[in-house]
Formats: sequence, C-alpha cells, structure tokens
Amino acid sequence: MRDWIYVDDHAAALERVADVGEPGETYLLGARAERRNIDVVRAICEVLDRLAPKRELPGGHADLIRFVTDRPGHDFRYALDPSATERALGWRAERSFDEALRETVQWYVANRAWCEEATEIYRRARLGLAKGAA
Repeated sequence: MRDWIYVDDHAAALERVADVGEPGETYLLGARAERRNIDVVRAICEVLDRLAPKRELPGGHADLIRFVTDRPGHDFRYALDPSATERALGWRAERSFDEALRETVQWYVANRAWCEEATEIYRRARLGLAKGAA
C-alpha cells in the first residue's frame, strides 16, 4: 500500500510549506490516494489500453504483468494521515488519483523518445536488489 500523490500537487505542497510553514515543523504531504501496487499497475494498464492499445495483447497491457519476489527489507505499507498538514497549511491535493494517473500516462505516451533514453540508462535491470539477488 502506498499513498500516491501527483507531482504537481506535491510541488504545490512544498511551495506552501516554504511560504507559510513553521521552521522545524514536520509536514506529512499526502493525497489520500492509498492504493496497492498491483492496483496502480492495473490502472496504468487500463489507461494504456485506451491511449495506446496493442493488438498483439488480447488481454490488454495487463498481459505484460509479471510478478517478482519482493526485494529484501521491502515495506508493505507507506501511508500517512495528512489531516494536520492540511489544516496547518490550508492545502490539499487537487487532483484525484484517476485524473493524475491519466495525465501522467498521457505524458509518457507523448514523450516515448525520452522514456526510451531513460530506460536505456538502466538497461531494464531491476533496481533495489541486494548484491547477488535474482
């Protein structure tokens, strides 16, 4: 489980902290969009099926999902309660999870060359694994 926040909402929250936040105070920036990782992946697949369908995937992009072993030390939940921050800053995330995800996937579809270049840097290797782990 993770609380997902759109990058523009997060940036706006950081600006708000810089403008009205109290030095030394802790602010929990969240969007109240808690989702399981697999649900996020499936939602991405659904958006891709609408924006960039592939005939060779009869079950849609979800056909590409492959399950892997969790990396060592993987936390199963990253969630927070942003209520105090919302009150203190007068800020709340503007975009819904679905709207933010759609905008994000649209950006990646429109910027495929950038994505391919960024992907090449990692050569499709899985990051975050201990040395020698598969």
